[in-house]
Amino acid sequence: MQGQGFLIDRVTQAWVRATGRRVSFDEHPWLLGPVGHPRVIADEWLQREAQRLGGTLSVGGGLLAPMSDLAGTAFDASLLAPPVVDFYEHTSDWRLEVWSQWCPVAWPFGWLVGALFAQRLQQLSLPLRPLDAAFGMDSRVFTLQSPEGRQLGAAWLRTLRSTGQTVYSGWYGTARLPNTDGPSVRVVFPLPNGSVMVFLRPEVRPDGALVLTSPLGTFGDNGAYLIVSRPDGYSGWARRVPLAEHFTVWLDEKGVLRTDHVLSLWHVPMIRLHYRLERHHPRYEQPSS
Repeated sequence: MQGQGFLIDRVTQAWVRATGRRVSFDEHPWLLGPVGHPRVIADEWLQREAQRLGGTLSVGGGLLAPMSDLAGTAFDASLLAPPVVDFYEHTSDWRLEVWSQWCPVAWPFGWLVGALFAQRLQQLSLPLRPLDAAFGMDSRVFTLQSPEGRQLGAAWLRTLRSTGQTVYSGWYGTARLPNTDGPSVRVVFPLPNGSVMVFLRPEVRPDGALVLTSPLGTFGDNGAYLIVSRPDGYSGWARRVPLAEHFTVWLDEKGVLRTDHVLSLWHVPMIRLHYRLERHHPRYEQPSS
């Protein structure tokens, strides 16, 4: 299966080169990000990205610090519920529990991705059964600071407590895309010789919930992109892929922070994930029931 996995990697990269567009990262800096090793991902890429950006890594912190970096004509972080902001600015202070539900038709696809990519690379390993994450999921956050103290990005690494296997390795920050009128959340998942990048449009609901949407669309819009980088690191190939994501981070009636996440292929929901988020040392009084 491992040899087949390497073949699939090469075929996927050839497909992106043949059907995507050639890009210069000087002209499209929003597409430049960490690149994974051909054999394993996990946290292998993190030190290399820190060296490329010239920053200092530290343990802990938040994925988006400060949230005001997303400020635009259609987004005001001050309208978010305080625990939502606290989660993104102090992510390492929170623990999470996750439940998953696959569309029955999509389950074989999820199994194939897990068999050929996720287990081998320790990346993007979505739970196939609800019990796969029954013992919970641990997360580590590493933030990268510039010499001036500005956050250049944050890595979020998640592992299953039952096995210790890294199942999720992402690089978080913000970016401005050519066809958008404000900053987007950018999440980069390093892959062999490239990455998959997801750009999400932020919105605030009237109840203070955060909504993040990565829709289908055209090149330069929010959405998902497959990137294959050239060895020189200055150019590569980019292709939009028909993956759509929708996150809602919200407080329930008990004051518990929760996240609903739907991942779709074209317009067909593939998997639904639900997270319960809890601060290690609560800052906020929970309303009495």
